[in-house]
Amino acid sequence: LRSGIDILVGTPGRIKDHIENNKLELSSVKHVVLDEVDHMLDMGFAEQVEEILGFAYKKGSENNPQTLLFSATCPRWVYDVAKKYMKDEYEQIDLVGKKTQRTAMTVEHLAIQCRSSQRAGVLGDIIQVYSGSQGRTIVFCETKKEANELAMNASLKQDAQSLHGDIPQKQREITLKGFRNGVFEVLIATNVAARGLDIPEVDLVIQCSPPK
Repeated sequence: LRSGIDILVGTPGRIKDHIENNKLELSSVKHVVLDEVDHMLDMGFAEQVEEILGFAYKKGSENNPQTLLFSATCPRWVYDVAKKYMKDEYEQIDLVGKKTQRTAMTVEHLAIQCRSSQRAGVLGDIIQVYSGSQGRTIVFCETKKEANELAMNASLKQDAQSLHGDIPQKQREITLKGFRNGVFEVLIATNVAARGLDIPEVDLVIQCSPPK
């Protein structure tokens, strides 16, 4: 950072730390990119993002950085908030169009109703039928506690490991590597695994409850 760089990629919290410690100076920034903008401008991050952008933007200035916002989902409120950082004549490029509610034609969708006490046993059966002994399955849970309990439940016949925010980054990387390499077949995760992971050849994805 001290000797100058062309591109900086960072999380809002870490970038803010560097600014506050005088290790990063943003007055010469030419381009600002927010990836997963619906997430970035949501409650958790919005304040930090706004503070960071305040160092690079001058109200009404023609020399403000070019701003690029990317997201797979753009609710109306995202556009409203985004206008604060865009010029009046901003361009909107939509690669999704009217297909926002459509799912992949190659994926089969099933809904199964069962009591929570039966869930681990039912999961084991579903995985056996739809993923087989060599297939890979990701199971999404709402909470870290739920993910841990399911991963350790004896009714689940397959090898499983959990992935959530309380697991240190180093261990997360080891877990993901093991899942990719087929060391275990079932990854039980919270929404920490919902974005930004590239895991090819997943045969089955299970939501333990309708996603919120």
